[in-house]
Amino acid sequence: MFDPRRTSTTFGGAFETLRLIYRTTARNIRKTHSNPVIGLLMNMLQTVMFVMAFYFMFTVLGLRSNAVRGDFLLYIMSGIFLYMTHIKALGAVTGADGPTSPMMQHAPLNTIIAICGAALASLYIQILSMSVVLTIYHVGFTPITIQDPAGAMGMILLAWFTGVSVGMVLRAAKPWFPGIVNIISTIYTRANMIASGKMFLANTMPGYMLVMFDWNPLFHAIDQARGFVFINYNPHFSRIDYPIYVAVTLIMIGLMGEFYTRKHASISWFAKR
Repeated sequence: MFDPRRTSTTFGGAFETLRLIYRTTARNIRKTHSNPVIGLLMNMLQTVMFVMAFYFMFTVLGLRSNAVRGDFLLYIMSGIFLYMTHIKALGAVTGADGPTSPMMQHAPLNTIIAICGAALASLYIQILSMSVVLTIYHVGFTPITIQDPAGAMGMILLAWFTGVSVGMVLRAAKPWFPGIVNIISTIYTRANMIASGKMFLANTMPGYMLVMFDWNPLFHAIDQARGFVFINYNPHFSRIDYPIYVAVTLIMIGLMGEFYTRKHASISWFAKR
């Protein structure tokens, strides 16, 4: 009753929302570790371990001949980076603060701001980790050349966007079926170790194998990314528009589910808890 009345404009509301998203993003970046530098190093170490594991697996299984002509480690990293960006975005959105979270007791916050903050935090950490790893490899080991850096960066953003979209659908279903959603998320993450196609080139795959990967938007993003990274590779069996259509569709489904879940949160879960 004694609070001063504030007139809100469209510009002021948009600025306040962006400010809240920024603060939520900063909070999510520091959530993994109290020291952000240590958190970045841990993420870099995880990425490097993935790259080295796949390098030795390619070498032991004799799959190096299936790689595109060019830097072999860059070929591996082009798949690992997009895979990590995708699953990190999925995990961040799925685990973002929900309508029953204590953080939602603060009036300006809502679940959409929490989702945006979690998604942007995962993207920031992944881009920073990729930049540091590529810089160390370029300076300390061998110079690398990326044919179209802007296009490659676009595919990283596309992998992140598709991860956010899948995470939105799982997040909307999580309050209703938490155990099932956790199982689905784990299966999806593990399956994409193979189904993302980061170990293969779509141009070299026979037709009967291509149909097993063609459904996956991350497969298209990785294959297109290698077309932007390497001058000797021109993808013929993957598309850029397919992941966009899938991501937009899943985002719409996830938003509808999120709004419905948020509307019924106080009826469903506060009574149970």
